[in-house]
Amino acid sequence: MPFVQGHLRRESLAITLESECGHCARPLRLEIDSELRYHMTPPEAAAALVFVPLVNFEKLRARSIIDDF
Repeated sequence: MPFVQGHLRRESLAITLESECGHCARPLRLEIDSELRYHMTPPEAAAALVFVPLVNFEKLRARSIIDDF
C-alpha cells in the first residue's frame, strides 16, 4: 500500500489514480489520502466499485502480496 511509507515516515500522503470506466470508457480520477478519505471526479462516478483485497497474512508465503494475486 502506498500509505505504509507515509506511516513509517510519520507523513501524510495522498495518491491520485487516473483510469477509465470499464463499462463506458469515460475517464475517472480518484484521489485518496492517508486517512482513506477520497474524492471522485466526475462526481457521478462516485458509485464506482473500488475494493481492497483482504489478505490473510498468517497464511501468506509469497515475498509480496502482489505475487499471490
